[in-house]
Amino acid sequence: MKNRTLALAGVFQSAELVRQAANHGTWSGYAASAMLRSLFILEPRSIEDVYGDMAKMKLGVEVLLSVLQGDKRYMESLQYAIAMLKVERNLRKNRALQNHVGEELERIEREAPREHENADEDALAAQAAELYSQTISHLSPRIIVHGKPQFLQSERTVSWIRTLLFAGLRSAHLWEQLGGSRWRLMFGRQQILQEAEQLLTG
Repeated sequence: MKNRTLALAGVFQSAELVRQAANHGTWSGYAASAMLRSLFILEPRSIEDVYGDMAKMKLGVEVLLSVLQGDKRYMESLQYAIAMLKVERNLRKNRALQNHVGEELERIEREAPREHENADEDALAAQAAELYSQTISHLSPRIIVHGKPQFLQSERTVSWIRTLLFAGLRSAHLWEQLGGSRWRLMFGRQQILQEAEQLLTG
C-alpha cells in the first residue's frame, strides 16, 4: 500500500507541477527533477529506484493528502491527475505505442551524459517533451492545460509541462502495475489517506 500511495503521489506531484508552470512560469525544481528522472527508470527493482530520495516526493504526498481531505485549492491539479490516469489506461491498450515510447526513452537516456542528473535538465526535458508531443499527446482524452498565455508561450515552460505530463503517466502506469485502480481509489480512500499521512510524518 505504501508503494501504491507513492506512485499515486507521483501522479499528483506531476499534476501540481504542471499547474505551477502554467500559472506562474516557475515550479519546484527539486520535485520536477525527481519526476524527470523517474521517466528514465524503466526497470526498477524498487519504488525508491523510480523516485530516489523520498523527500523529493513530499510535494506529491502533500497534494494527494490535501485532495483526499477535500481541500479545494488543488482542484485544477486533481483534474490533471484524473486526466493522466485516463490517458494511461488508453496507452496500456496500445502495445505498439508503449514499446515505441519505451525504446525511445532508452535511446534518450543512453545518449544523455552519464552524469545527466547534474547535466542540463532543460535539454533532457526538451527531448522527453518532443517524444511526448509525437506520441502520447495524440491519445484521447487530450490533456488540455490551462494557464497564463505568457507562460504557455514560453518554449522552456511548454517543454517542462509536456515532460511533467509524461512523468505523471509513468507514475500512473506504476500505480496500475502495483494494483491501483479506480475502484481502489474510490473505496480505499481512507487507507491511502493513512499511508500518505505516515509518509509525511515518517
